[in-house]
Amino acid sequence: MVIYRMMKFDKLLLGVLLLLFAVPMSAQQPDAKNILERTAEAFRKAGGVKLAFTVNEQQGSYAGVLYLEGEKFVVETEGMKTWFDGHTQWSYVASADEVNVSEPTQEELQTLNPYAWLSLYKQGYRLKLSSVGGKQDKSVYYITMTAADKRRDPESVYLFVTKDTYRLHQVDLAPRGSKYMTTILINNYQTGQSYPDSFFVFDKKAYPTAEVIDMR
Repeated sequence: MVIYRMMKFDKLLLGVLLLLFAVPMSAQQPDAKNILERTAEAFRKAGGVKLAFTVNEQQGSYAGVLYLEGEKFVVETEGMKTWFDGHTQWSYVASADEVNVSEPTQEELQTLNPYAWLSLYKQGYRLKLSSVGGKQDKSVYYITMTAADKRRDPESVYLFVTKDTYRLHQVDLAPRGSKYMTTILINNYQTGQSYPDSFFVFDKKAYPTAEVIDMR
């Protein structure tokens, strides 16, 4: 169950990053839209990125690391690691000692790839620049995003963006149909990282006993 939740979260975290790149250019509050555009631009210019994050949810807390460069990424959480080289995805589950190989569809990439929604994002979230209150307002922008489509999950996303660097600092997620909030804290944000192409590819030699399940 823990691994399943983390698998869902890995996709959800990347989906949140997608929102930064996919906000429609019309029918949005200008200030909020501008902040997200600047945040997305700062992210694009950052080169290779490494994010350390902590997830706090109803069932407990856990930590992970996300590596991004262009369309490629690696996500590591306890008991699970996912690689994506821009075409093929490998998902390794330690408890089962198996890796699932797939080629994500465009729809699947909407929850996996930070760049895929640049052209595919259609349903949209309504934006609003809000106030946190207290001293935090001096250091962060607080943006609420509400799904226009009542079937979309999460129902609402709350973004905390640093004013000085335009970096994502915290994300609060309100899953549809749940009264519990999930909070993602980005503890460390490193830019200018350089990763070889092989970094984003599953290395069978590093997992010699793993069963490879090719789902392509």
